[in-house]
Amino acid sequence: MATTTLPALLTPAEAAAYLRRSPKTLRNWRSRGIGPKYTGRGHGVRYRRDDLDAWIRANTH
Repeated sequence: MATTTLPALLTPAEAAAYLRRSPKTLRNWRSRGIGPKYTGRGHGVRYRRDDLDAWIRANTH
């Protein structure tokens, strides 16, 4: 059975699915300067899985 692995850099849509949020939420967070770290600008935005995991850990109550 083949396993699916996520790429090292995720698109906003992939990152949103990973976080179980909408891409619009991530866009809003970027404009407000909150949320997980990201790289790039405009349509070139990408998220590192490690940064998403770190953000999840930091925001777990």
